[in-house]
Amino acid sequence: MRAVVYDAFKEQPSVREVPDPVAGPGEVVVKVAATGLCRSDWHGWQGHDADIQTFPHVPGHEFAGVISDIGPGVTGWALGDRVTAPFIMSCGHCGECRSGNHQVCPAQTQPGFSHWGSYAEYVVVRNAAVNLIALPADLSFGAAAALGCRFATAFRAVVHQGRVRPGEWVAVHGCGGVGLSAVMIAAAAGARVVAVDVHPDALALAAACGATETLPPGRIDRLVDVTGGAHLSMDAFGSPETCANSIRSLRRRGRHVQIGLLPSGAELPMGRVIAWELEILGSHGMPAHAYPEMLALIESGSLVPELLITRTISLDEAADALVQGGKPGVTLISP
Repeated sequence: MRAVVYDAFKEQPSVREVPDPVAGPGEVVVKVAATGLCRSDWHGWQGHDADIQTFPHVPGHEFAGVISDIGPGVTGWALGDRVTAPFIMSCGHCGECRSGNHQVCPAQTQPGFSHWGSYAEYVVVRNAAVNLIALPADLSFGAAAALGCRFATAFRAVVHQGRVRPGEWVAVHGCGGVGLSAVMIAAAAGARVVAVDVHPDALALAAACGATETLPPGRIDRLVDVTGGAHLSMDAFGSPETCANSIRSLRRRGRHVQIGLLPSGAELPMGRVIAWELEILGSHGMPAHAYPEMLALIESGSLVPELLITRTISLDEAADALVQGGKPGVTLISP
């Protein structure tokens, strides 16, 4: 198969012919119809993820396609089934998985990190029994690919971890794919959303996704004036500045959700966290069993992930795109 491959952190990736994967016990192979270009893949290429241990390496962790090979022990699925999977592939049998918290499975694997990913013509889904998700017939592969990381991560961050309620003020710091998804999901839940980003094009997309107000990062004072302090704020970018700004955006007893990765950590205004009884929460993907709630909202038209897709590129273009980083909205790769 053809795949985007790199041989060391920060070295230029290239498109090469590599061996086709074969489904082992409990696994399926998916022929990739679309995969997303995500900032997490850039972090992996930079060397920020300890799960990447061997080279050559194939990135990519959000994808959709059809089953092309089924391994021993897999039941209930057929060749040609339209599927996706969370980027966190849980083991399905540990204590966390038995409690339903597959997204924090201590034995989890992640395509594009712990093993080869989806910037390729084929990708393996491990532990298919707990990680495969059937796609609605009318959901495009492109929209489905965006669900596997950014949209599903934002859904859990806003709805499950953030506990958004109608009428609340929600601040979203960073309007890349996950931030725009959070804007759309919070607005659909009846919240009033303030979107914060340095790029005017990203802010325009946030407004199209339902943001009530859009602001540059230096206007936290304006954000607080408009909202009286957000009930829920989230850092969807991942930097010390956006993390601290998100916390400073909150009213008393507000809730901060950290989504963006912080490879170097961050200094937080803990005095305010204590004095104002703020909640600091993490959010890490979403398990396959939680997808039906999100898919039902997509099928009803309340959520439209297709609106986030701003460009589609070829596999040959993906190597350079990974190095250059993302552009506003969601970029899809079509193998």
